[in-house]
Amino acid sequence: MDKDASPILQFFNESDTEVPLSHTAASKILALIAQMEAVNFEMVELVYVDEAEIVRINKEHLDRDYITDIISFRYDEGENSSDNSAIEGTLFCCAPRIAEQANEFGEPIEQEFQRIFIHGLLHLVGYDDSSKDEKQRMTDLENKYLSLSGNNN
Repeated sequence: MDKDASPILQFFNESDTEVPLSHTAASKILALIAQMEAVNFEMVELVYVDEAEIVRINKEHLDRDYITDIISFRYDEGENSSDNSAIEGTLFCCAPRIAEQANEFGEPIEQEFQRIFIHGLLHLVGYDDSSKDEKQRMTDLENKYLSLSGNNN
């Protein structure tokens, strides 16, 4: 991709839940993270699904049988997985679960949808959250990007 070209963000809502994150707001977050992390997103699909579909994806690809808020798949990884010059991936987000989490955490629903999108992008960049320290690092980055995007409520 041309360094000056904008990344392609494809946005799909296959759930019955209204998604309070516009394509424009998501594109701004994508550009912010690309700039701040010094990476290049070639193409990102943002797909909102229901509980049944997220469980199906989780079972089929990760051998896990439960609802989760997001599953990230990166496609461009080849011999050099640390090459972030043309990241391609899909973020499957469970819209009903994200809405429930916003309520559980007492957070504005728009902010929770933004946070989960940021979380997925951080996974595509290469961050992990399998340990307590890694989870904290990702939460700190989510808070940073929510603040910098001007979208934290």
